[in-house]
Amino acid sequence: MALALVHDWLNQIGGAEDVLEVLVEMFPSAPVYTSMYWQAGMPPAYRDWNVRTSWMDHLPGIYRHHQPYLPFYPLAFAGLDLSGYDVVVSNKSGFCHGVRTGQAVHICYCLTPTRYVWDFESYAAREAISPALKVALCPLIARLRRWDYQAAQRVDHFVAISHEVQARIRRIYDRDSIIVYPPVDVTRFQPASTHDDYYLIVSRLVPYRRIDLAVRAFNELGLPLLIAGDGRDREALVALAGPTVTFLGRVPDEDLPDLFARCRAYVLPGVEDFGIAPVQAQAAGRPVIAYGAGGALDIIVDGESGILFHELTPEALAAAVRAFDPDATDPRACRASAERFAADVFKERLTRLVGETGLGD
Repeated sequence: MALALVHDWLNQIGGAEDVLEVLVEMFPSAPVYTSMYWQAGMPPAYRDWNVRTSWMDHLPGIYRHHQPYLPFYPLAFAGLDLSGYDVVVSNKSGFCHGVRTGQAVHICYCLTPTRYVWDFESYAAREAISPALKVALCPLIARLRRWDYQAAQRVDHFVAISHEVQARIRRIYDRDSIIVYPPVDVTRFQPASTHDDYYLIVSRLVPYRRIDLAVRAFNELGLPLLIAGDGRDREALVALAGPTVTFLGRVPDEDLPDLFARCRAYVLPGVEDFGIAPVQAQAAGRPVIAYGAGGALDIIVDGESGILFHELTPEALAAAVRAFDPDATDPRACRASAERFAADVFKERLTRLVGETGLGD
């Protein structure tokens, strides 16, 4: 069986790349088609992959600033003809589901319908896009929506990462989907016998993650909050933070299990499509305090493996922290919750789906 993988871009590490790494592990002989690949900025292990890029790989400055090239991604992926394969698996949050597949079976693992196209108003507000530029972009966004919708109609099977994303696929693309949760390597994490008094966030520091909300809440609470990760919002968040909020920057991967296991509780302040870090926290036996929307509703068993708050405000988060006693949570319940998202579960379900196309070995 000839199988190809498709990924939007390879210039940053995040949850999409975690999924891609497992897909490559599952299908090691499959080429990875993508718009562009910043070899120096990605893990060295990726250099062993058969990565095939589009013409966009040669555009100036694209590795560090890929957003301005938004109109070109549909052209790049529409120009990729993968009809010579039996199965194409696209790992999509952008436009990579628009590849041409001919008679090949196209399985789209949908991380989310293209966020900055279908939720442009929120995106423009977060990015502080001027009213004049918003008006100028409206015709482009309308064209991109039409292209994105039409590309989605050519996909044979949609797979959603959460109930939230499944609902978006139905609302935006008018397509059914099944849910296969993203793979999380829960074996790396183990509960500790004791914990420290700090609360924890591990995240890219970008606007939609709403780290600002957590910073304001912990300023009010006067409790220790450690924030691991980096991103373009870091300078503004540091300026906002009080003395009990500490920014750790990028934490080496090997240090994360201990950091998770020793936290008092993990904090998820924004709406996530899924959320790898909260699962990692639960795998380490620690509860999660999360805004009750999006992927948190799939991950957290309210009152067992964490607590949900229901207003997206610093005050609501602060009230949840005050009301929740992490020591009353059984680490075994947290660990059991995390096991639902183990990488082996993902591999088994996706392998079965490929086999059900009638093309499996």
